[in-house]
Amino acid sequence: MNDVQHPVGLEFQYLGFTENPPRLSPYLPMWEYQRQVQARVAAHEIPNQVLYVEHEPVYTAGRKTLPEERPFDGTPVVDVDRGGKITWHGPGQLVGYPIVFLPGQVGVVDYVRRVEEAVIRYLATLGLTTGRVQDRTGVWLAADGVRPERKICAIGIRVARRTTVHGFALNLTNTTGAFDNIIPCGIADAGVAAVLTELGRSPSLAEAGKGLEPFLAEMMAFEPYASSPDLHELVG
Repeated sequence: MNDVQHPVGLEFQYLGFTENPPRLSPYLPMWEYQRQVQARVAAHEIPNQVLYVEHEPVYTAGRKTLPEERPFDGTPVVDVDRGGKITWHGPGQLVGYPIVFLPGQVGVVDYVRRVEEAVIRYLATLGLTTGRVQDRTGVWLAADGVRPERKICAIGIRVARRTTVHGFALNLTNTTGAFDNIIPCGIADAGVAAVLTELGRSPSLAEAGKGLEPFLAEMMAFEPYASSPDLHELVG
């Protein structure tokens, strides 16, 4: 298998939310679909993929989730095999699942940094200044004197057969109240943001997906790139 050339390119699948009327995706069938696509990408049968979805409301918990971080009212949670802790998915949030075969020189941390970079660059086109926070995965907005640092995009992945699964969740028009019922990503001293609440406007999910395409394609080509500054460098 090592001498088999992986198909070139990055293909994007828009699942459900571009239909009329839009169709929310239940989590478990989409998780199974991810595994099916991952198997084909890992076997070099198809090019790398990005699956875009809008989920039905659901809490998902990564392997590091602690009991006290789960919903305070006992709401059911789907336990998944990705890294990270607990988060929420639901209407108004663009979830992207890049299913990508990692070249030999690319590690998990570098891959996550590349996903963050794509989102940071896209949000800049909307007029939002975002960045990374040291030791905290995802894409963040700076504290503003009233509100703490706020995560606008969560990331959690798993790699098997050098092929990624799971991905990122970008808050667009969703209200952030669902996060009040958990300690999102296990971080108690920070908040959650959405594009709509920050700017007073937001692209649609389809528009955001299209806007992200060139940035994800660039990052998933795994060429050298100039990394955006960390958030503390921007506001320091």
